[in-house]
Amino acid sequence: MRHRKDHRKLSRTHQHRRALLRNLVTALFQYERIETTVAKAKEARRLAERMITFAKAGDMASRRHVARFVTKPEIVAKLFGTIAPWYEERAGGYTRILRIGRRLGDAGETAYLELVKSVEQKEQERQARVAAAEAKALAESGAKAEKKKSKGEAEESAEAPAAEAKPKRGAKKEKAGAGAGGGGTKQRRTQRKVGG
Repeated sequence: MRHRKDHRKLSRTHQHRRALLRNLVTALFQYERIETTVAKAKEARRLAERMITFAKAGDMASRRHVARFVTKPEIVAKLFGTIAPWYEERAGGYTRILRIGRRLGDAGETAYLELVKSVEQKEQERQARVAAAEAKALAESGAKAEKKKSKGEAEESAEAPAAEAKPKRGAKKEKAGAGAGGGGTKQRRTQRKVGG
């Protein structure tokens, strides 16, 4: 019989289980969607919905209660300032679990745990993602154009000194050959043939 056994132990001690669930709930509020096993998602969902209910109350006692559980102060601020207003008209069911299949390594059943959002919020996020992708593409194309331009200028500047340097090297050789007393080796060979 499982009388009064309403939690999953997740094969962990009390302290380890509490730390795991605190981290999962913090990550859920930070990223608004996390991937984990179904058992962990079901346990984290209970606590996440409770934290959102506290955040909807919005008083100091609720803020202190949430701050004791959520591990990052900036996520507490996000929960009270951003996430809680989404659910003012909603009486519960702030999260959903979407099963995504079994994990390759140990065949554990995995799922997404995510915050429920309205159609308007999803559309705004989609538009923001599209705008960010377009801005990134423009920045990359601009960076490529600048790189090509600077590369072309560098090649031109490298070719000009190389062209100037070649006659100088030849002039040095000629001077060295003339200074050795009667020209270079080619001149000596031709002199020998003519003279011989």
